[in-house]
Amino acid sequence: MEILQVVGVGFIGTVLAVFVKERNKEAAILISLVTGVIIFLFALSKVEAVIEVLWKLAASANINLFYLTTILKIIGIAYIAEFGSQICKDAGEGSIATKIEFAAKVLVMVLAMPIIVAILESILRLIP
Repeated sequence: MEILQVVGVGFIGTVLAVFVKERNKEAAILISLVTGVIIFLFALSKVEAVIEVLWKLAASANINLFYLTTILKIIGIAYIAEFGSQICKDAGEGSIATKIEFAAKVLVMVLAMPIIVAILESILRLIP
């Protein structure tokens, strides 16, 4: 069960960070960051398998790969922004975390525009 490994790494990182935090807050933040990166990289390896399946399905369904690429980029932005935001919050920098979340929302909106335009054009073609 891979989730047990993830939880184990998280638990060990948390315990280490709590013990170190009393003596050195910066080191505790670094331990939290390293623990988060390890968990993030583990999850990223699993996402790769999902992306491969989506590519195969898109190819077999004859879906324009531009749309799938855009959606995957949007999902990637959301995950990375959430990860970065949580790290900032853990370090006590809620203000920076909020700005990361805002920037991610703007980037998602910019990436989604071609899809929104395509949908609206399709709707306009259906309306007599």
